[in-house]
Formats: sequence, C-alpha cells, structure tokens
Amino acid sequence: MIENSKRIVFKFGTNVLRNEQGEISLAHIYSFIEDLSYLHKQGKEILVVTSGAVGLGAKKLGINPSSSTTLKQAAASVGQPLLMSIWQDGFEKYGITTAQILLTEEDFSNRKKYLSLRLTLHKLLDNKVVPIINQNDAVSPSELENVCFSDNDKLSSLVASKLDANLLVMVSDINGLYDKNPKEFNDAKLIKTVKKVTPKIEKLASGASLGGRGGMITKLCAAKVVTSSGLYAKIVNGKVPEIIKKVFDDDTGTVFLPSENLSHKKRWIAYATNIMGTVIVNKGAKEAIINHQKSLLSIGIVSVEGKFKKGEIVSIKDNENQEFARGITCYDSEDIEKIKGHHSDEICGILGYKFDDDVVIKDNLVLV
Repeated sequence: MIENSKRIVFKFGTNVLRNEQGEISLAHIYSFIEDLSYLHKQGKEILVVTSGAVGLGAKKLGINPSSSTTLKQAAASVGQPLLMSIWQDGFEKYGITTAQILLTEEDFSNRKKYLSLRLTLHKLLDNKVVPIINQNDAVSPSELENVCFSDNDKLSSLVASKLDANLLVMVSDINGLYDKNPKEFNDAKLIKTVKKVTPKIEKLASGASLGGRGGMITKLCAAKVVTSSGLYAKIVNGKVPEIIKKVFDDDTGTVFLPSENLSHKKRWIAYATNIMGTVIVNKGAKEAIINHQKSLLSIGIVSVEGKFKKGEIVSIKDNENQEFARGITCYDSEDIEKIKGHHSDEICGILGYKFDDDVVIKDNLVLV
C-alpha cells in the first residue's frame, strides 16, 4: 500500500511551480517544501525532480521561452542555479540538507554511469539528504529538441525505478486521469485506480500541457515504467492546498498499481537505454520469446534496421513492425545481416567465428 512507502520521488511540473502570471511562484514552492519537510521528518526518504530552470533563466535574460534551442540552453544555464537556490534555501529553513543532481539520458543509458549514479543517490539518502534533480538542459540539446525526458516525467520514472523507490508522485495541475478530457467534457469522471497502463488507458490521454513539455501521455508512460518495476505511481493536483500531506489519501488523485517486478538489469534494458537499431523477427521467433521465454536465434530473424555494435540495445519487432521486446545483442548489425535465417550451427561457417548460439540471450531480453 502506498501509505507504507518509505522512499518517494516527487516530480513537480512547470505549471504547478508558476503563479497566475506564469512566473515561478516562491509561495507555491515553499508550500511544497513545508509539506515535504514534514514527510522527511516522519522518516520518509524524499527525492525531488523539478522543472522550471528554463523559465527562470528566460525571464532573467528577457527572452522568449519558445526561442531557439541554443537560447533555451542559455536560459537553462542561468535559471538552474536560481532554481536550485530556491529549493535549497527553503529546505534549509527546516534543517534539511539538499544536493543538486543534473542528469542526461546518457547517465542512464551508459551502464557504468548509471551504477555510479545509483550509488551516489543511495549514499545521499543514507545521510538524510534530499536530492534536487533536474535534466541538464544546458548541455543536452536532445532533451530540448526530442524531449527524451518529456518534461521530467520520464526522468522521474527512471529515478524512481532505478533507486528502488516505493512510489512516484507526479504533482501536476490536474486532479489525475479522467475517462475523458475534463476541459472539454463537463461529465468527465476521475479514475481513482489504474491496475495496468494498457493501450485503452493510453488513449484517454491528451497532448502536452501549456507552458510545459509534458502532458498526460508522458505521465502514463512514466507510470508504466514504475509499475512494471514493481512500484506505485500517483498523479495529484499541486493546486490543492497541502496536497503533499494528502498524497496517501484514497480520495486524492489517480493511483497506478504495480503490475510486475522486473530485475534491475531488465529495467535498465527496457527503459533506461538508447535503442541503437531494430531486428525484425518471424512469427515463430516472436512466439518462442513471448510464450516460452526463449532467446532470440538467428534463424528467426527476417531483417535488420540501423547500424549497431555487439553489446548495444536493439528493439525487437514482428513483421507488422510492432515492438514487443528489447535486448542486448551478441552480434553487430553487419554480422546479423549475414546470419539471419540461418541455424546457429551455421554461424561459425558464415562469419568465421561465433560469440554465442543466440543473437540475444534470454537473460538479456525483456518484453515491453
């Protein structure tokens, strides 16, 4: 149950940190800090994922937030220390030490960096420090152009799943997930509990929120990551007074229940890595992987897309171009192109060597 959650990641979106004039609101942030401090002193381990650096920097520089990527990076560089000082000063008033953590997608996709990050965050929590986490927009144009972290929704889900958190709380400007868009339909009903994020549930989401880079669809994606890692997720409305203290109440927000519990390695393969290429397989290979938890053999491969090296992550799709698995490949794309459709005992004769009978071994393969 979520009320027993000890380690909690709170993600604050841009909109809940702003006032009616669209500017960062100290009153809003300090109210969150007061409630987070209360939980911290109750023995909860708190991690904060915060947006707002670009907006603060843009105001300081007098530029339009929707300007070019380079200007957004400049704004993030100026705004990040301002944003951090707000969180730091607020928590300091309650005798709580904070730490700044700036992350890029590579910090998760590179396994050595990921393991180092995991160790660092664990040590901070052991010492009762509250990590204040944001994506490093200043050096990561991909986050701004391609929205890899999707307004910190994906970032918060990766932090939660990789740090063995019990709960991810996405503090938004909406009460939760509705059965239809509440801004368009007066009879829209709040969905209190979601057992699993299915395609049907995903269809209920609309686009990006005004002023931010995320939206309900990115929150559902984040919920899918954490629930498949055996964790709870919840969406609550940050405009509701003392919502942080009410996060464990059944009558607030939408809670997403754990659906499975992947191992740390499989979580990393499924969600924290960059996909370097695609392997298309036939019906028999798909059934063997899904129904019998088998490895991917070369004989089941139909085609290869993209260029990748041995040890990189590939997407595994069926003949209808539907992704159903991801895995660490034992061969590079050029070798797979040569051995596709052939039996494993033919690999050595075709390539002159053989790393493994499998193209992707089952221990390095995860269904998505």
